[in-house]
Amino acid sequence: MAETRGVRLHLEEAAGRAEGDATRIRQLVLILLDNALSHTPAGGTIRLAAKEALKSVEIVVADTGRGISAEHLPRVFERFYRADGDSSGSGGGTGLGLAIAKALVEAQHGTIRIESELGRGTRIRLTFPAAQA
Repeated sequence: MAETRGVRLHLEEAAGRAEGDATRIRQLVLILLDNALSHTPAGGTIRLAAKEALKSVEIVVADTGRGISAEHLPRVFERFYRADGDSSGSGGGTGLGLAIAKALVEAQHGTIRIESELGRGTRIRLTFPAAQA
């Protein structure tokens, strides 16, 4: 899908093994990639990486999309909240993706954080406990 929309998908280092349900973690990554693709214009880039740090694994999905203003960041994980102010769903989203993502992360004993800047893009970090050897 990224290729047909003219968006580059860059897969970076993938290291570590997270504790949790592999199907749910895959679902999470797909939600975040879909969200990034929805907000990144042609010519933009989406980056996906995973790395192990001490006793955790961090997955990062970053895009060069339109970004989210600071005033909206505290609410983006609320159900039906849309930072663009359109709650009708006519803009393509329902405002459920990040709320579902947060619930899935927390069910896996992980955390989700978002950083964004208008006109520069968004970075979402998922952190999970590392799987025991």
